[in-house]
Amino acid sequence: MITLSLAEIATIVGGQSHDIPDPAVQVTGPVVIDSRQVAAGSLFAAFAGENVDGHDYARKAVDAGAVAVLAVRPVGVPAIVVEDVVQALGALARAVVERTGATTVALTGSSGKTSTKDLIAQLLRRAGPTVWPEGNLNNEIGLPLTALRVADDTRFLVLEMGARYIGDIRYLTGLVPPRIGLVLNVGTAHIGEFGGREQIAQAKGEMVESLPSAEDGGVAVLNADDPLVRAMTTRTKARVVLFGESDEADVRAENVHVDPLGRPSFRLRTPTGCRDLTLRLYGEHHVSNALAATAVAHELGMSVDEIALALSEAETLSRWRMEVTERADGVTIVNDAYNANPDSMRAALRALVAMGGAARETGGRTWAVLGPMAELGDEALAEHDAVGRLAVRLNVSKLVAVGGMEASWLRLGAYNEGSWGEESVHVSDAQAAVDLLRSELRSGDVVLVKASRSAGLERVAQALLQDAVEGEVSGR
Repeated sequence: MITLSLAEIATIVGGQSHDIPDPAVQVTGPVVIDSRQVAAGSLFAAFAGENVDGHDYARKAVDAGAVAVLAVRPVGVPAIVVEDVVQALGALARAVVERTGATTVALTGSSGKTSTKDLIAQLLRRAGPTVWPEGNLNNEIGLPLTALRVADDTRFLVLEMGARYIGDIRYLTGLVPPRIGLVLNVGTAHIGEFGGREQIAQAKGEMVESLPSAEDGGVAVLNADDPLVRAMTTRTKARVVLFGESDEADVRAENVHVDPLGRPSFRLRTPTGCRDLTLRLYGEHHVSNALAATAVAHELGMSVDEIALALSEAETLSRWRMEVTERADGVTIVNDAYNANPDSMRAALRALVAMGGAARETGGRTWAVLGPMAELGDEALAEHDAVGRLAVRLNVSKLVAVGGMEASWLRLGAYNEGSWGEESVHVSDAQAAVDLLRSELRSGDVVLVKASRSAGLERVAQALLQDAVEGEVSGR
């Protein structure tokens, strides 16, 4: 973070100093919301959550090296007291970013945000110092925390923006206004809260409405292959750049194909040239993510050669997103359990089938270990049923539906599509899934694990990988 004195911070956030012996003391470390992450020179922001009140950890934070606490009440240690810590954090983030002059790139979409953010970061960091979110810090707390990591030499700030309601993205873009705004797609994630895809499009389009005009350098990067995203061209004064496989896209992919391991290759075409490349990432859905990242990097001055090289070397930075690990016994585990919605479920299933192509030639099988997709509202039954049916249509060898009612809908969809034997099964929880897989997996099998974050299915992948480690240690 840029160095600021406590007096400067109090002025920026409109707070009152309490128990601060020297207002000239400077914050030189990170701004954190977890007292366990405090480093020397930190500012600790205290939030009162449902189960834990950060104010109770103020003393611990200061003892660990924090110079002060951002709080809503005096806490007996140096503190800047404000009416609302969330709003204060946002005001501080905006002021800090404005001091750097960094170019802010923001992206949103129903699926693929985190993977695309990671790609953009891996491209732009080759062009200059870049700050981007760790994981998916994309809400009113996570976004300011990311922005506050900028330094005097930061050239690019990449921000991921999520939304559950109309107005969320408008609020986030008001905290740290982007110059380049990217909309990936409009799907069905959080459709239960929004009420329909048109409402989701309305919310996502707040991104392009926030951008500066074309004359002031604003650029809207939009998916030419998604009609609801493409329609956002009328909602912005920024210059529009289209990406996709459409012939009308400014940045597009041609000759897309997937190798036996599920890694996509394609010809990348930009306004300044084209190059052939292969991604290290698994799944054809990453082609669209790579095109989006290319459009951003191209707008920021990177050459097609630089972009193609960076894309061909890019890896997954965020955990539990298509993490592919082959065990010593030849079983491949694909941990994509961080989150799930209907669009990302379909993409993951297609990636599983592509990855299992080579395995099937030697007797290997594809396993889809799937859990519930949250926040689908009235669409939950239909969407889970559709995913179960798709698993059968794609000829996935084994479907293991994990959990309660939603999992039973997955299994029912598979059954109604023709999976009547042992090709699909419904188990109660993660441990039951682990027990089943332990008894049936064999060399050459490929196992996809995916569900919404609340399901905690990463435990299945972790248990299966730990089995391999323990097996090597014990000689099993």
